Amino acid sequence: MAMFAASVFFFFERATVSDKWKLSLLISGLITTIAAAHYWYMREFWVTTFTGNNASVASPTEFRYIDWLLTVPLMCVEFYLLLRAAGASINMLWRLVAYSVLMLAAGYIGELSAERGQAIRGFENFGWGVISTIGWAGIVYEIFFGEAKQLADGSSDANVRHAFNLLRGFVLIGWAIYPIGYMTLPGNVLSGSTELAANMNVVYNIGDAVNKIGFGLVVWNLAKRGK
Repeated sequence: MAMFAASVFFFFERATVSDKWKLSLLISGLITTIAAAHYWYMREFWVTTFTGNNASVASPTEFRYIDWLLTVPLMCVEFYLLLRAAGASINMLWRLVAYSVLMLAAGYIGELSAERGQAIRGFENFGWGVISTIGWAGIVYEIFFGEAKQLADGSSDANVRHAFNLLRGFVLIGWAIYPIGYMTLPGNVLSGSTELAANMNVVYNIGDAVNKIGFGLVVWNLAKRGK
């Protein structure tokens, strides 16, 4: 419901900002709408899975990754839209999207490997986790040291610089919960922490709400302040 409410807010607020930022707010609304739809599917998963005292430990992995494969690249698009006026290239956009797809595709295959208890394409889930981390590191490099960072530093708009710093904070800190969850898979570093593993779905739920709604609110704040 929080995701749905945020979507309504972002879509209605598009009418109150300049044309320059309307697409950014549209993307913010799409991110939370997609998330709201997939959380509805996940709700149905829990309703049908948890029956009486025979609660399964299964997780709606497929729904989570479908959600992430749609919303995370859109969050990367927000960086491009933010810096477009400062001269962001289309190549920067495609690099960010490619890194995000690599991160999520490898992560999903790794989780399948853990669930099946066997290697996929010669890699155990730990190996797929390493590949996934390379994708995340690529995004981090781009926004902290690469073209995105250089464009933000060169922007004459203090509001853009401030928003950029907040958004990359979500990537560095807010997204940290996802590799932590991955490390609780069997055979990984935190696999012995059964309590953490049992509560990772709750952590994912809270993290998704903070990251996606927070991302959109930063964009909305910029749009309201921007010229």
